[in-house]
Amino acid sequence: MLFSVPSHLLYEQKSMSAIMARAASIAICHGGGPLPLMGDPGSAEIAKSLRTKVPELLRLGTPNKPRAIVIVTAHWSERKPTISNGQKNDFAPGSPEVAQEVFDALQSAAMEPVMDSKRGYLTYGLYLGWDHGVFVPMLLINPSADVPIVQLSVLDSESPRELYKNGCSGAASFHNIGLFMKGGVHDKKFRPRNIEWSKALSKVVQQEDPAERQKGLEQWRDLPGAKDMHPEHGVEHFLPLIVCAGAGGNGKAQKYGDEMMGAEMFTYYWT
Repeated sequence: MLFSVPSHLLYEQKSMSAIMARAASIAICHGGGPLPLMGDPGSAEIAKSLRTKVPELLRLGTPNKPRAIVIVTAHWSERKPTISNGQKNDFAPGSPEVAQEVFDALQSAAMEPVMDSKRGYLTYGLYLGWDHGVFVPMLLINPSADVPIVQLSVLDSESPRELYKNGCSGAASFHNIGLFMKGGVHDKKFRPRNIEWSKALSKVVQQEDPAERQKGLEQWRDLPGAKDMHPEHGVEHFLPLIVCAGAGGNGKAQKYGDEMMGAEMFTYYWT
């Protein structure tokens, strides 16, 4: 997901967000593994949106493109919010400067962030690089790889309150940084009760009031179909959406749907 600086914070921050322009905050579905990259017919719509809609929301290829893209993927979980701060990664350049901005924003909110300089590298024979939740969508969104990438982990605690706070805090100090908060298949439509779940989730995510949005997401387990969509110990693909919603600030999220293998997958975004 990609987003701009929120104009409203639920938590007290040291920021200039009141005078900064918003970037986009986008919670996307990366599809099933590498399928969008492989020409899979069932992933054609998702691949098309990643090539066209998301770059437009990010203003890629324009003078207003972001200084960096901050990605939260479902496939990197740590006890504390952890930020990749390497200068160079396997797929795209990193940005230690932006990583420091993210670190400082989270630290000011008492989130106890940690830096990881090895994320994105092949180190001592151990691959610590980007997982498919990063490189699959980014190869479609920005194949030129001319915008630095900084990755932010989700939390082992899976706490909606802490994840939402990560989004609020992380977005607070950003100026001209696109935050691309990446979810996986956070809406598993092939499972039962998918329509009821999607309607209930959209109602929560599209709350204009950030406080009400937070309240709804803290209680997401009570939504109809939640256990079918994301059973216990299977919630990782849902978590980046919570971070994205926290970063969205004031205003109602927009959404679009893509057909994947006969089911509709939603992308939510704030601009």
